[in-house]
Amino acid sequence: MIMDIHQILTRLPHRYPFLLVDRVLELDKNQRVLALKNVTINEPFFGGHFPHRPVMPGVLILEAMAQAAALLSFASMDQDPGEDTVVYFAGIDAARFKRPVEPGDQLMIEARLLRAKSGIYKYSARATVDGELAAEAELMCTMRKIA
Repeated sequence: MIMDIHQILTRLPHRYPFLLVDRVLELDKNQRVLALKNVTINEPFFGGHFPHRPVMPGVLILEAMAQAAALLSFASMDQDPGEDTVVYFAGIDAARFKRPVEPGDQLMIEARLLRAKSGIYKYSARATVDGELAAEAELMCTMRKIA
């Protein structure tokens, strides 16, 4: 399954400047997702992080991983979340940052579903640039209805 930006916008509640997935390249239900984030100098965080050497903040790389994982979860459940459902972090373990992500990079995000139990989803996630590991982490997320 492939998703363009229009399909992503129907599934994730995030919008500019916080939507961090541009395209889904591969998606195997209940298995894995491979998504793409084009990193441009126009990103609003680069003005302050850092003016002399722009670097994508690590927390936003983790957020991009979580957004890709959420797309995998929704597809695996064969449902669109609707406007009353959000996915929250329940935990982040073993986060490691291996290389900076800079303007002009294409961030490839892979998330693998490790476990889904009692509404808690656990993923192994990796972000790479040109095949080189930029970051990795284990993410735990949960879905909740909002009022």
